[in-house]
Order: sequence, then C-alpha cells, then structure tokens
Amino acid sequence: MRVRRLGELEAEIMDRVWLWERPVSVREVVDDINRRRKVAYTTVMTVADILYRKGWLSREKSGRAWMYEAVRSREEYTAALTQDALGDSQDRRAALLRFVEVMSHEDVEALDEALRAARPGRPSGEAGRGR
Repeated sequence: MRVRRLGELEAEIMDRVWLWERPVSVREVVDDINRRRKVAYTTVMTVADILYRKGWLSREKSGRAWMYEAVRSREEYTAALTQDALGDSQDRRAALLRFVEVMSHEDVEALDEALRAARPGRPSGEAGRGR
C-alpha cells in the first residue's frame, strides 16, 4: 500500500489523536491548535473528514458532534513511509546502509533489538541473511 506523507494540518490533527489515545472532537483539536496558531473550526472539521475518508480516522456520533479515533498507529504510518521510500530505491541494501549510517547509536541498538524480535529463534548475526 502506497502512503503519502500527511499534510501539515493533517499531521497536526493526527499528532493529537495519537497523543491523546482516545476519541477526540473537532472542538478539542481546534482549541489545542489555537494555543499556538489560529485555525478555523470548519477547516479542522473538513480535514478531519478527509482523514476519515482516507482511512486514517474512524468516527462515531456523540450528540451533534463526531468523535474521531486513529485507525492506524503513528508507528504504522512511519513504517509505511519508510517502506515506500525503500520501494523507490533501485538498491535497497545501499539505501538501508545509508539510513543506518546516519542513525544515532541508540536508534541502531533499537533497530538491532527490533530485528531480533522479528526473527525469534534465529542466532545473532543471521537476521539480515537470506534476502
């Protein structure tokens, strides 16, 4: 599945939905965004509807308002963007190598741990073989 990067307001809305980890109303999102910059209620309502139609949010009626919840996690979004970026490369191995070269030591350790967890029962050092 091809995933496009979220637009600026889409990302602001999703950041709040992911952070709050509960159903949110457009009013809550607008009020929070308006602490930093002004945005119209109708603009956020329209973008939340777009995110719903794109499959990023689910919604349920609560009184007269829609309550929105994330369908996919931030981690799923990030993984899909990374997969798409790798798909654009003619040499995935080289792209992955360059990616790892610019990672922090902590991120490299987290990646190594994730690779071990994804391949249980494989001896250390075999995770990258066979592809």
